[in-house]
Formats: sequence, C-alpha cells, structure tokens
Amino acid sequence: MENKTHYRAALYCRLSKDDDSNMESSSISTQKLILESYCKSHGFQIYDYYIDDGYSGTNFDRPSFERMLNDIDNGKINMIITKDLSRLGRDYIKTGYYTEIYFKRKEIRYIAVNDNYDSEMENDDIVPFKNILNDMYSKDISRKIKSAKREYAKKGYYTASQAPYGYLPCPENRHRLIVDNEVADVVRKIYTLAAQGHGAVSISKILT
Repeated sequence: MENKTHYRAALYCRLSKDDDSNMESSSISTQKLILESYCKSHGFQIYDYYIDDGYSGTNFDRPSFERMLNDIDNGKINMIITKDLSRLGRDYIKTGYYTEIYFKRKEIRYIAVNDNYDSEMENDDIVPFKNILNDMYSKDISRKIKSAKREYAKKGYYTASQAPYGYLPCPENRHRLIVDNEVADVVRKIYTLAAQGHGAVSISKILT
C-alpha cells in the first residue's frame, strides 16, 4: 500500500466515436485492463466499474458518470481512476471543475494513469493545459466532421444517420436515398391529405 488510507476505487471508462482514430487503443476493454492492472500493482480495492460507451467527453450528462457522482455523495468511493484525463472529459472548464474543486472538496483522490497525474502528488501544474488541449482536440474533430458533411450536402448527398420514413439508403451508396416501395403509397397519401389542407393531427387520425 502507498499509505494507510483504505481506498475504494471507481474505475471510470468512457469512449465515443470522436475520441481516437485508433479506437482499439482507447477501447473500453483496453481501458479496463489498464485500470485493473494499475489497481493490482498499487493495492487499491476496486469498488465498481463506471462505463459510458458512446458518450462524448464534451458533455457530462452521462448515466455512469452521474451514478459515480451519486456514489461519491453517499460515501461509497474515495478514489477515481481513469486511463487519461480525456476519459474524464474534454470540456476543459467542466473537467477542471471536477479535478480542481469537486474532487478535492469531496476528498476524492483522482488518478489519470497515462498522464501520470495523481491528485495526492505535487504533479498537477500541467493538468490545466492538458484539459485545454483535450477540449481543442474535440472542437477540431467537430469542425472537421461538420465541414465534411457540408461538402457532402453541396454534392447532393444525404448525410443524416437514418433515412426518413418512405426512403431507404441506397445499397450501392449510403449517401443516396431510394424510395421504400412498401410504404410509398402511405407517403403519397400523406402528401395528398396535406395538399387538401389537413394538419398533422388530422392526417394521423385518418391514417390510424
């Protein structure tokens, strides 16, 4: 043991599509292995795993993160370990709030393994800068995605994740839509009713 404090560690893992070009290096399974190995080598007791798979680091409204905060409030955990600072979050203001204010107020020891950060040690000077870089990375990825979608839209390509009712993604090109013949008559009926002056509620009742 590093000291006499009995730690009950929360292992927090997060992953979203915009986090890493090499997804395997940050996969949930890889994060868990890193954190488990760290706890074993330092003698920390694992209280529970908190996993948000598919949640952006720019938003802290995540179910497992909220559950972890509740467990902190209820005194169930006194340590949080993540693979790196970006797993906790990519919004540098909100991430800084948790690392610099909330965790300290709750007497939570926070460790980011790959960033060599431990809130109990005097090694936190670089943390605010890393949080800013994580935030900038996320915003840069967001700009690139939006730019790519705009270019696709200019070329007449469909960019949404799901096709609207009455259409299907083209098997040869997912950015093109084709008519869904199974419901085409329903769509034509909707347009006809709308042209006749019916509103959405009226059309819904008629179709039902």
